[in-house]
Amino acid sequence: MRRSKTESLKHVKLRQPSQMQNRFTRPKLFSKFSAGAPKTTATNSTAGHWRNQTNFEIISMSIFTRSLTVLTVAYLVACCACAAEPNSDENSGARLPNIVIIYADDLGQGDLSCYNQKCGYKTARLDQMAKEGIRFTDAHSPSTICSPSRYGLYSGQQIYRSTGRGGGAFEGPGGPSYLKPGTLTLGQMLQSKGYKTGVFGKWHVGLTWVDKEGKKLRGGFANSRLIDYEKSTPLVDGPNERGFDESFITPNCPTTDPLYVYIENGMVPVPASVQHEPNNLPNPGGKWRWDNDAGWRAPGYEFINADLLFLEKTKKFITRQVTDAPDQPFLAVLSTQIAHAPVLPADEFNGKTNAGPRGDFVFELDAIAGRVLDLLDSLNIDDNTIVIFNADNGAEIMHVDWMRLDHGHDPTAGRRGMKRDGWEAGIACPSSCAGREESLPYGSTL
Repeated sequence: MRRSKTESLKHVKLRQPSQMQNRFTRPKLFSKFSAGAPKTTATNSTAGHWRNQTNFEIISMSIFTRSLTVLTVAYLVACCACAAEPNSDENSGARLPNIVIIYADDLGQGDLSCYNQKCGYKTARLDQMAKEGIRFTDAHSPSTICSPSRYGLYSGQQIYRSTGRGGGAFEGPGGPSYLKPGTLTLGQMLQSKGYKTGVFGKWHVGLTWVDKEGKKLRGGFANSRLIDYEKSTPLVDGPNERGFDESFITPNCPTTDPLYVYIENGMVPVPASVQHEPNNLPNPGGKWRWDNDAGWRAPGYEFINADLLFLEKTKKFITRQVTDAPDQPFLAVLSTQIAHAPVLPADEFNGKTNAGPRGDFVFELDAIAGRVLDLLDSLNIDDNTIVIFNADNGAEIMHVDWMRLDHGHDPTAGRRGMKRDGWEAGIACPSSCAGREESLPYGSTL
């Protein structure tokens, strides 16, 4: 039964994220289902920590037994080679793989054509990646909203490990970081194995900002005006203090939640000093700018080309690493904001599909993934690089309704619920992993 937009909004009010965190039931282990078949069992994503795991067979059983998010499953698959010691004279034959993570935002399993035969467009590059690697059909994110899922991405743990309860999404100068001091992060784990690490795009796990008196600010759009950038930077809990050698990030959703600034290696090159008004941006289809909030931004801040900027930063990191230190493995995280609201595809992608602005937006994501894959091929490192694609949660409520009603496209692929729901479509995400033939089975579906 298709819900109206009004019914969907009522649905949100009845089920707030804090109420949904405990609404999971345990799944059957190793379950499989076809891309088109609805599956309504929600999954308990409670994560143990992979800190001391080294044996791949033990890790695999532990993952499925405890129903860990498949994102961490993919990391463990990618990092299984890291159980060996770093490259050395005694171990010169054990070359560690490069790892690239492409992290999407508010993307349902039905949003990729390799999962949804009735998809309103084709995602050719991601489909090809899934065909040549592993496509996970029972992949679930750690949470139904951004910030707690990203904590899971970087820590391998559920948000309760940080807060003792659930966790919301940060806005304004929101913090401190969910990644508390002493939490082993993905970047730190790989740094210990000799990796160069970088993260580019949406961060959104909280940052510590202070005012001119040195008092910590606790979020809220109005508090953005109170930030003392000189006292706040270098950020004490930014990516460079949490396992990343290089970073170029936004503190929150890049086009949704002020504070609209760029943070590069813990510093803010251009503070927020201009009032942003949503009416200054295009409104595709007369409605798809929805959820772009007014607030403070840095002069020159990009909204429409946000993800292309993050892509270029990622490409420069990879290219420089291959050129300057070809024997050192790297981790590159490209954290996009597609298909989070507002839907603002870059100009070159407008009209590329017959599924409206959001179809064009996901087409842009597919193109970005393709450009990363092409770069790896051009640098001749594709045979020693594992690429992981995943998303932080399911599709946005209004997006699900609009895509169903306007374009006959179902981002949930027939599953119950959507973003913010504890039902399966709130956490069921497209996920695939491709890499070296000897490391990953070619053309597998799990």
